[in-house]
Amino acid sequence: MTMAKRDTYTPESLLAVAVKVFNERGYDGTSMEHLSKAAGISKSSIYHHVRSKEELLRLAISRALDGLFAVLDEPAATSGRAVDRLEYVTRRTVDVLIDELPYVTLLLRVRGNTGTERWAMERRREFDHRVAALLKEAAADGDLRQDVDVRLATRLLFGMINSVAEWYRPGRGGASADEVADAVVRTALAGLRTHDPA
Repeated sequence: MTMAKRDTYTPESLLAVAVKVFNERGYDGTSMEHLSKAAGISKSSIYHHVRSKEELLRLAISRALDGLFAVLDEPAATSGRAVDRLEYVTRRTVDVLIDELPYVTLLLRVRGNTGTERWAMERRREFDHRVAALLKEAAADGDLRQDVDVRLATRLLFGMINSVAEWYRPGRGGASADEVADAVVRTALAGLRTHDPA
């Protein structure tokens, strides 16, 4: 039976198992033995796909970051009024978080204890700065309130978006991904806009 599993194991399915274990035990609390048991394959089989536990972490975090940064290059995020681009990026960031929930959850939990974690935190800051620049541009255009500090608004916006990773569970009879994205956009941007877009 183990042999059949080994024959059908892929780097993608191994990564999914690793992310699940990292999220349950914490990255530091996970050993290759834990990953081996969870995957049902030997440690040597894992090493056939990756060099180390940290490589699995980097692959998982890269998947989340690649999804987030791709949003910033989508046409609706690069043209038009800054406030509309901000709304689009906010909505799509929620979409990516929900679509890649285990991977983004892992990204949000890194604490900087390894080189990979420090790299991930730096990339997250870069993403946050790019969204903050959109907020600043929208404020300069007069579409956002002038009495709200842009850095504070950015932190609050990402605090709201990132909290979705802690409570959203797909398929449990709650709000759909689109409903969550709509609620985040309405709640976050209604208090920032100078006028109702309708």
